[in-house]
Amino acid sequence: MTQISKKKLLALTGTSWLFDALDIGILSFIITALAKDWHLNAERMGWIGSVNSIGMAAGAFLFGVLADRFGRKKIFIITLLFFTVGSGLSAFAQTLTVFLVFRLVIGMGLGGELPVASTLVNESVDPEERGRMVVLLESFWAAGWLAAAVISYFVIPHFGWRAALVITAIPALYALYLRRDLPDSPEFRKAGHPVQASVWQNVAKVWSKEYAARTFMLWILWFAVVFSYYGMFLWLPSVMVMKGFSLIQSFGYVLIMTLAQLPGYFTAAWLIEKTGRKFVLTAFLIGTAVSAYMFGQVDSAAMLIVSGMLLSFFDLGAWGALYAYSPEQYPAAIRATGTGMAAAFGRIGGILGPLLAGSLVARGISITGIFTIFCLSIAVGIAFLVILGKETKPTQLAGRLQP
Repeated sequence: MTQISKKKLLALTGTSWLFDALDIGILSFIITALAKDWHLNAERMGWIGSVNSIGMAAGAFLFGVLADRFGRKKIFIITLLFFTVGSGLSAFAQTLTVFLVFRLVIGMGLGGELPVASTLVNESVDPEERGRMVVLLESFWAAGWLAAAVISYFVIPHFGWRAALVITAIPALYALYLRRDLPDSPEFRKAGHPVQASVWQNVAKVWSKEYAARTFMLWILWFAVVFSYYGMFLWLPSVMVMKGFSLIQSFGYVLIMTLAQLPGYFTAAWLIEKTGRKFVLTAFLIGTAVSAYMFGQVDSAAMLIVSGMLLSFFDLGAWGALYAYSPEQYPAAIRATGTGMAAAFGRIGGILGPLLAGSLVARGISITGIFTIFCLSIAVGIAFLVILGKETKPTQLAGRLQP
């Protein structure tokens, strides 16, 4: 693949990744605004994030297995349609129930798109570049979060949360237009389309003796990362309000914290081809755990910003490494299935994280205690990665044509 085509691939897939992050980022700010408009308690606030993750779990599994049957590109485009339609319609929801239905649809698109996109990029570049390219793909997530923070800071206080959601839906249509020129994965094209193995044969292969240990490790790791990420980041603006800052102040502080995501991705991208996937993922997860503990302990604005920036730096860098590491566990014929199943199981953590945070807040548990729980969950993921995980950097994609 030429340098120009690599840039084009990154731009086409990264643009959609940016809009995915924009939607998730906007949601974290909208939850706070919805709580005021619809008089929601902490537990109902938690359900907004969790319903989104229910959709992501279903989408990751469904679209992951379909991508191994019908191609990465086709499924990639379908996931964006789910996201675009759901995001636009959710701006007009008049009740929490209707809003949750649209969040479920949006979540299916988001959950399916992320593992399919990372698999597509992974299979479309040379082995010595694939780790860096996938992490750079993930860096578009930081740009999306930054855009979400900017929109929330300037739009929501003056024009309301509905206007913010309309804005997030419009640019996704442009990404759909761009995807007309997106090629499918060379590995999928070589394998033939559709691949002859059934969906259930591919699912069974992921848990066969040959891949069971790495699948188990990957599922635990995904659960720990997603559980802690959504439990913490969807609540960041609300936590700032709980610590005594105004709504506008909280949006401003989270915007500053979000700026640290980009250097986190770029640092991980630079290190991942030099030191390996497992090392980068382990190091950044340790940094995430320490930062989460710090954030839960401090109260001053300065220390909250510092610990929040460190949390953004390490957690999002770890996400980049995780998306690079996951597809490399499987051969081409079951790569999207394996990655999608791991992501789907991880999204169960995304369901439980916000619900747990909301429930604990409602019961008067301190922010310190809540963030300590998320810190410990990351520690469990690190332990399984260190014990069962294998470095994939020096290897070719396993069985590039056959499982």
